[in-house]
Amino acid sequence: MDLAVAVDFARTHHNSVLTTIRRNGRPQLSNVFHIVDADGRVRISVGAGVAKYRNLVRTPWAAIHVTRPDFFAYVVIEGTVELTPVAADPGDRTVEELIDYYRAASGEHPDWDEYRAAMVAERRALVVFTPTRAYGML
Repeated sequence: MDLAVAVDFARTHHNSVLTTIRRNGRPQLSNVFHIVDADGRVRISVGAGVAKYRNLVRTPWAAIHVTRPDFFAYVVIEGTVELTPVAADPGDRTVEELIDYYRAASGEHPDWDEYRAAMVAERRALVVFTPTRAYGML
């Protein structure tokens, strides 16, 4: 499957299953909400205390499985992963990137100060996923 076609599909279907690799080499799957940025990278907000974050720190590779609501079309996109630093201050770069993520996913937040504080309290980071391979059925 053409990588650009798969990324375009992921751009319009935001619910996905993220696959990371556990310490024992077996897959760990999580339902996530993703966005695709203007450069074709997939972005996912995660908390630093969850398994998927720890797996990605250890093995910076992931795949997402994205399906159409009727379940008759899907893509799997594999790629390399970078993680932003964990949000540590309401004014830091990670929080700014999380605001960009939120705006792309949901529009404007009713209280950005509250959102900034929550991102720090939840120790949020962004998974920045660069697609390298795709397969599926459209």
